[in-house]
Order: sequence, then C-alpha cells, then structure tokens
Amino acid sequence: MEISALREAGLTDGETKIYLALLELGSSTTGPIIEKSKVARSIAPQILNKLIEKGLASYIVKEKTKYYQASQPNKIIDYIDERKNFLEDTKDQVIDLLPLLISKQQGSPKSKAQIYEGFKGIQTVHEKLYTVLKKGDEFYYLGIPEFQEEKYHIYWNKDHLKRVKAGIKCRLLFNKDTPREVLKNRNSYALCDSRYMHIDIKTPAWFFGYKDVIVIGLQSKEIAIEIKDQDIADSFYAYFEEFWKHTKRFN
Repeated sequence: MEISALREAGLTDGETKIYLALLELGSSTTGPIIEKSKVARSIAPQILNKLIEKGLASYIVKEKTKYYQASQPNKIIDYIDERKNFLEDTKDQVIDLLPLLISKQQGSPKSKAQIYEGFKGIQTVHEKLYTVLKKGDEFYYLGIPEFQEEKYHIYWNKDHLKRVKAGIKCRLLFNKDTPREVLKNRNSYALCDSRYMHIDIKTPAWFFGYKDVIVIGLQSKEIAIEIKDQDIADSFYAYFEEFWKHTKRFN
C-alpha cells in the first residue's frame, strides 16, 4: 500500500503504522496493536495519544482496560484542513516578524552576491522583493526567454495575484518569439506592463531588478545570481530604460 501521502499529510512513521493497524484491527487493546504495527512497546502509548489529539483515534474503557479504535478515514481530511489553517496562522505571524528579522540581518555582515539554484531558488530570489517593496513600488525584468516550462507559468500566475494584492507594479520585456498569449496573460493582471523587446536577439539569460538589487538568471539551468549594490543596480536599470523607451505597448 502506498502510504507516503499520510506522511506528507503530517503523520510520523509510527503514527502511520499504528493508524493502519487500528483500521484493520477495529477496537483493540495495545498488545495486538503493537504486534501488528511493529512499533516499539515503549513508544506505542505516546503515539496512540498523538493520534487521539489529532482526532484520528479514540478509546473506550471496558473493565479498566482501554480499547482503541481508528476514526473514520475521512477524518484525515479534517486533520489536514486544521493543519493548513494552523500553518496559515503561523505564516501570518512570521510575516509580522519579518521586519525584526530583517533588521537583525542588516546588523550583521552580508555578502553582496548570492547564488540560488533550482526552481525553489528562482522563487526565493524573486520573492525577496516582497520584503523590500511597498505599495506603488516597481520591479522590472529584461530578456525573459520565449520558452518557459509550464511550472513557471503556473508560478508566475500565482505570483501576479500576490503582486497585485501588494499594489506593486512591474514592467516586463520578453524575447520577440514569446507567444502572444503569454504577454496577453501577464497584461491581464493589474499594474503590469508587458512588452516585446524592440530587437530580435535571443537572451536565454534574463535579469530583473528593484531598489539596489539586481538578479541575473538562467532559467534553463535554474540558477540565479543576486547582487546587492546600488551602483550596479543603477547601471542595469539604465540599460533597461534604454530598451524600454524603444518598445511599444502590447496590443
């Protein structure tokens, strides 16, 4: 049986084994549960209590002996929903804490350049702008390649919703061979102005910037280099503006 989804839902290996044993045994004392689940006797009571706390098991007492049983499997969905709500609340608390954490980071020596790798790395370096930019601020991209994997299109659509909610503007310059529906999609979001570059050059690497940050990325290899330096950022911004003034609004 494929049970990895239960672990992804937040159950430990021990909790998963005992829960599955309870499903098969029905109402049972600890002895058969331990035997069937192959969980150590010393930790089985603690695991049973954890399952009860999560609403995935219960017990009754007969003649001073506890008989445990599994809750209905659909209770797992309730548990996932509760965990999701808890994580959302925790996320909000961490967001409120970010200014303090950032201030502490600024108080220590920082590298001016950092390298990010992988799909998650691309997301991380992009989303750092939300810790700096405020409503009415802007970021820009130059040289967005004509082809992007579908996972990137899904991510950018979600990010544009986040950007609009934050009131942040963006200007995007795409390679000329980029499908029109991509630009049409990006321009469907408020505060976004997407255009084609005015010259037909292939730029597998792109860069984006805001404030004193510039990021150079190569999406095909999923690597990005972030540089935090005002002079460098100003230089790239000047290049972007030179390209931008030769472009036309997309229609």
